[in-house]
Amino acid sequence: MKILILTAGLTLAACSAAAGPIERACLQSGRQAATPALCGCIQRAADQTLSRSDQARAATFFRDPHRAQEVRQSKRADDNEFWRRYRAFGAAAESTCS
Repeated sequence: MKILILTAGLTLAACSAAAGPIERACLQSGRQAATPALCGCIQRAADQTLSRSDQARAATFFRDPHRAQEVRQSKRADDNEFWRRYRAFGAAAESTCS
């Protein structure tokens, strides 16, 4: 029995470590709708539309939604390009995860 519990714990830890930055941020957001299934789906959409660095940047929006607003309103070209990719990610996540 102890081996089974230990194995289950290791599997859970391995799954958590394998989660991407968007999925981890989603799960840690404290939102009631943030289920493992939904957060995993959102991560898969991120994997298809965002680079790893874009994912890390987007994950910060879960902790600080105002930061997303600042990037959206920015006049910097790199922020505008990121926002274009972020909107494509949002559309992909919305269409596949809802």
